[in-house]
Amino acid sequence: MKNSPKFHSKNKHKSGYDLDALCEAYPDLLAFVFENKYETKTIDFANPKAVKALNTALLFKYYHIKFWEFPDTNLCPPIPGRIDYIHHVSDLLKPSKTIENINVLDIGTGASCIYPLLGNAAYHWNFVATDIDKNALQNAQKIIDNNDLNKVITLRYQKEASQIFKGVLNEDDRFSVTICNPPFYKSETEAIEATTRKLKGLHSESHTFVRNFSGTQNELWYKGGEKAFLHTYLYESSLFKKQCVWFTTLVSKKDLVKGMYTSLKKLGATDIKTIAMGQGNKISRIVAWTFN
Repeated sequence: MKNSPKFHSKNKHKSGYDLDALCEAYPDLLAFVFENKYETKTIDFANPKAVKALNTALLFKYYHIKFWEFPDTNLCPPIPGRIDYIHHVSDLLKPSKTIENINVLDIGTGASCIYPLLGNAAYHWNFVATDIDKNALQNAQKIIDNNDLNKVITLRYQKEASQIFKGVLNEDDRFSVTICNPPFYKSETEAIEATTRKLKGLHSESHTFVRNFSGTQNELWYKGGEKAFLHTYLYESSLFKKQCVWFTTLVSKKDLVKGMYTSLKKLGATDIKTIAMGQGNKISRIVAWTFN
């Protein structure tokens, strides 16, 4: 099973999946593996249980994770794309004097706690991870506990859904970088429409609507959509500019980047970067900025 050649050069998954090795690492994956008409082993990527099993196997095989469980209703993050973000952030931090002791703020960590798991496994980074969903944080804590990561990953509850940094950062907090995968949609309707298009692309023959990567309201949509979320993020970053060297976020809609640059320059950002990422058939990007 081959992946996109556009992944980061350090991405372990850029050449595809060794399903035999993954099944050995996580035997539950075996039930979802079959041979297609080309006599190639694969899984049904329109099946959320198969997708979750594959990503669990990747964590077990390559990232020293031994426990990764969360409700099927929560978003299942695609590991190859998530680790790509981590590798690009590592490149961003290389010129920094604090490269040896990286503290990362993960905004909206979710029930899977995926960025802290990958960032610590790949680069031994320390994390503070926030979320507005108490249930998600409870599940993330279970994952942290079962992987003995309490010394390197700390969770914080953001009780105000409209805020990013306010209410969760302390005066003495200092971070090398923030990371964020914002909610992309304005509403559930918009999320459903996007999923329907995606399933057609996967040639799913099922007549039952189901997201292959799942996802709850807090994970998928935000009042005003991605643009509104990013506007709040940019503004609040200027209020906490002395507490973080770099701020970063994924941006799904290319059209938003120009407006972000305009806003950041008005807010006093001294450097802004756009980092292109290619993941399968999807083109994404990271926008990074600093006030230092």
